[in-house]
Amino acid sequence: MGVTAGTRWASRAQFFSSGFIFATWGVHVPTVKAHYGIDEAELGLALLAAGAGAMFGLTSAGRWIGRHGPRRMAALCGSIYALLLAGLIAMPGYPFLLALLAAFGLVTSVFDVAINTEAAQLELRGGKPLMSGMHGMFSLGGMAGAASGSAALAAGLGAQAHLLWVAAAMVLVVACSSMHMLPKPPVASDAAPADHRFRLPRGTLAVLGVLAALGLIAEGAIYDWSVLYMQQELGSPQKQAALAYASFSAAMAAARFGGDALRARFSPTALLRGSGILAAAAMALVLLTDLPWLALVGFAGVGIGFANVVPILFGASARVPGVEPAIGIAAVSAVAYLGFMAGPAVIGLLARASSLTAALYVVVVFAAALAASARFTGDESRRA
Repeated sequence: MGVTAGTRWASRAQFFSSGFIFATWGVHVPTVKAHYGIDEAELGLALLAAGAGAMFGLTSAGRWIGRHGPRRMAALCGSIYALLLAGLIAMPGYPFLLALLAAFGLVTSVFDVAINTEAAQLELRGGKPLMSGMHGMFSLGGMAGAASGSAALAAGLGAQAHLLWVAAAMVLVVACSSMHMLPKPPVASDAAPADHRFRLPRGTLAVLGVLAALGLIAEGAIYDWSVLYMQQELGSPQKQAALAYASFSAAMAAARFGGDALRARFSPTALLRGSGILAAAAMALVLLTDLPWLALVGFAGVGIGFANVVPILFGASARVPGVEPAIGIAAVSAVAYLGFMAGPAVIGLLARASSLTAALYVVVVFAAALAASARFTGDESRRA
């Protein structure tokens, strides 16, 4: 089966579904907290359970996807991922919630590796960049999930009803789109068995993983701290401060949809270097200005700068010689996910020790580090 418009749109639908489900969970984090009567520490433990499940999933994703193929694993894990939404406030107690969230994290991570592996294979077979647009669909799904969730709750739809409707709709989208994904290629009778075991990344994969972690720490810092920065450091009213998150995420989504054209024109090395420089300069503008409107422009620039970092690095990890694409993506994802989980705490500790403005200079430093290390995404990654 070759690469057709149908296979590409099937992959886009999977990324959209992933973003939609993730955003729906985000909308209902306060719902979960209130339903089970838990405090911030217990909610943090629940989130940690999801993180632990995700880490276990990442250590097994390459083996499972190598054995069954991205299509089967995306269909299975994507469907379970959606169905678990319906159980978020239906568990008989907090311990059961922890178990559900651990399973939620596990299937989320395997689903993400499966659809990124599919996107990498579509790029290789089709001979043109697709990964940035796929991640743009994730961003679009996230925006749609958050907006529809807010609208549903504002209209008076009950939380459980909303979760059930989303679960049913996303299972349908995942199942139907999986039918049009690439089948697992047959294994030649004389081929040596592929080694799909997870290993801690070494060499180029380790560098790509660290770079992805730096990108996600910096990206997460904007998601978690930009609104507070506008309020606390620049004295913006809340409705204006909220635009920091909006300008960053909207610019990132738009840049991802244009990212494939850039990836077709420029090498991964040049594009990552330019992205890092833009993100560093834009964040420096945010931190040096005392004009809120100029800070919003800066946050949009940071979003454009970071938009293609993960697509570039995942694409590079799928091209490392001698490494199965699913294994490469899973290994880089595992390191990146550790950074994503640690990022908010790192910024918080630095802010407590100094100030939020000083802490957010981490974004400038990490963006500059991405630019300085861009060579690992080009020809270097092919010779690892």
